[in-house]
Amino acid sequence: MARLRRFSAYRSLERPYTRISKFRAKSYVRTRPHNRIVRFDMGDLSKTFDSIIVLKAKSDLQIRDAAIEAARQTSNRLLQKRIGKNGWLMKIRMYPHHILRENPLASGAGADRMSTGMAHSFGKPIGIAAQVRKGQVIFQVETSKNFIPIAKESLRRAATKIPCSCIIESFDNVKMKTK
Repeated sequence: MARLRRFSAYRSLERPYTRISKFRAKSYVRTRPHNRIVRFDMGDLSKTFDSIIVLKAKSDLQIRDAAIEAARQTSNRLLQKRIGKNGWLMKIRMYPHHILRENPLASGAGADRMSTGMAHSFGKPIGIAAQVRKGQVIFQVETSKNFIPIAKESLRRAATKIPCSCIIESFDNVKMKTK
């Protein structure tokens, strides 16, 4: 099986192209790769909490769905261990719409006769990514005031899985709702 190309090739933002038409001839992207993110809302969805802690991106970039899922799992695991299942609510505040494409070129002996080149290449879909702007909220954790340090630690662990530097900010729930 072929290796994934390093994500530094896809990190910079480009025009989001997701053309999937109901008419097969007009659909330039033949298939959309499946989304690896299992859940976008976790914890106790019915409660309202005192505090909101958010993880914000410091730069514009694309984040692959596998990285978002890895960050979600580490954060979710810590929150469930330390707080339990009912003392928090975590939301992923972005969605991977952008389809990543690659024009695979053969390498090795005899590859010069197999390759068709890169002129006007469109590429085949290899994955999906979320386009994130500077200051955009990536993850949001709602909890009561006595669990704020645990929520901050869970978001710090999630930030290590995301390929950019991030800021962790906390708000009172009343202030956040008015913004």
